Amino acid sequence: MHCHSHFSLLDGASPIQGLVDRAKAQGMSALALTDHGNLYGALDFYKKATAAGINPIIGYEAYIAPGSRFHKDAPGA
Repeated sequence: MHCHSHFSLLDGASPIQGLVDRAKAQGMSALALTDHGNLYGALDFYKKATAAGINPIIGYEAYIAPGSRFHKDAPGA
């Protein structure tokens, strides 16, 4: 389950409708959307997937850093 749409800047290029159409053409019953750092396309994805008879799985790709965002020293550097 690692699928980015065009809402994943610099990481994905597929429009949501294209993803849904391709999943439908392949006979898939479910499709995940795991955009990078945002959920901007989640509602559109949900609506288009359900309209096509595909079960939407909404995810989110995020990175977690230890400590404060104000701490600039990299460990082991």
